Amino acid sequence: MFSHFSLHRLLIKSLREQGLRQPTPVQIEAIPLILDGMDLQVTAETGSGKTVAYLAPALHQLLTTAHPSGGTRLLVVLPTRELAQQVFKTCQQLTRHTRLSAGLIYGGEAIDPQYALLADEPAIVIATTGRLLEHIETNSIDLATLEILVLDEADRMLDMGFSDDVLKIVEVSSPKRQTLLFSATMNNAWLGAMANKVLREPEVLEVSGGRTSHSAITEQVMLADNEAHKQKQLLWLLSFEPYRKAIVFTNSRVNAERLGSLLQQKKYRVVALHGDVLPERRKRVMERLDAAEAKILVATDVAARGLDIDGVDLVINFDMPRRGDDYVHRIGRTGRGGEKGVAITLVQPDEWNLKASVERYLKHTFEPRLIEVLQGQFKGPKKLRASGKTVGNKKKKEKGNRDSKTRKKAKQRKRLKQSIGKRRAPGKAPRNESST
Repeated sequence: MFSHFSLHRLLIKSLREQGLRQPTPVQIEAIPLILDGMDLQVTAETGSGKTVAYLAPALHQLLTTAHPSGGTRLLVVLPTRELAQQVFKTCQQLTRHTRLSAGLIYGGEAIDPQYALLADEPAIVIATTGRLLEHIETNSIDLATLEILVLDEADRMLDMGFSDDVLKIVEVSSPKRQTLLFSATMNNAWLGAMANKVLREPEVLEVSGGRTSHSAITEQVMLADNEAHKQKQLLWLLSFEPYRKAIVFTNSRVNAERLGSLLQQKKYRVVALHGDVLPERRKRVMERLDAAEAKILVATDVAARGLDIDGVDLVINFDMPRRGDDYVHRIGRTGRGGEKGVAITLVQPDEWNLKASVERYLKHTFEPRLIEVLQGQFKGPKKLRASGKTVGNKKKKEKGNRDSKTRKKAKQRKRLKQSIGKRRAPGKAPRNESST
């Protein structure tokens, strides 16, 4: 029970109104440490309840600690506007019975209303990195008295190239602050370095981290002969697999557009997102999904970072993700809040080694699945290495390449000799010419 944490009674009331009575594992482990004022580095699956894990104890501290000077006391920094909006919504739900004021700051919107918002000095600010830096540079926000800094989805922020921005934000924040760093995965080359720079003697928690099997998600793999075969499998799954909402992931903008058009032609309620989509269109796409006007989202990894869409119970990897972290973030769109989800990955021959690499990273294998009416020729490689990867013909190819180069050079030498043999000797007239 949340009451066991001795949280402020108004927070307990709000939690109960949201139907939140039993804390999740990450909340059980993180809340007491945050209440003790510890810096934390937490790895927890997407959808595991980490937003409440940091907001509830942070808000408790704001409600129970005097702060006569005013100004921003709690700052939550996130990589995308969609995530910021979700966290802001949760914050509003938790503070509804309190007098704590909160402000939402993100790019793609007019900045003047945000200046007015910050002039009122809200106690809580939830922001994306880029727009927050703009306000820092114009001195419209003062973080000198900040009590708690939360860096949520830190691995995504680093993947998106925001490491310098994060450090600039940290530099202008109060040195006495408590800092909480949350991420879905640990396997980011820069995450450890970032943690060392922004955290002081932190407690490190890894709660059902991204490298373990997610008990709420059934992970399956289907073998395909080629992309055309994949398209048939995709259409079958979207026609016969039960789901409220589905996300189809691709590795490229071109594939996202192509699949989106294909599904529209087949009369599916579908929208597409990729890195080139403008903010206004992205906003309309999210509104259509939230209103259930669309049931299927086709997206690239770049576009899907930080998305939080309710009711997703089916994820289809049309293209095999290139990294284990990307796979974790993709399937984390489903199986949220204790609900069940299915993640199906379509794999053609040249993607087999990627699949093997992701399985090694996760330390578990995917459940094989077959659609009887769509059986293909590819049944998997005949020979596998201990790593699960294909036993290739690298040496044969190299030898073949060497032989080919040798034959090519031999032909060149032969042509050169023939050319030299046909040359006229110096001073000798051609045979068909007479001398005078």
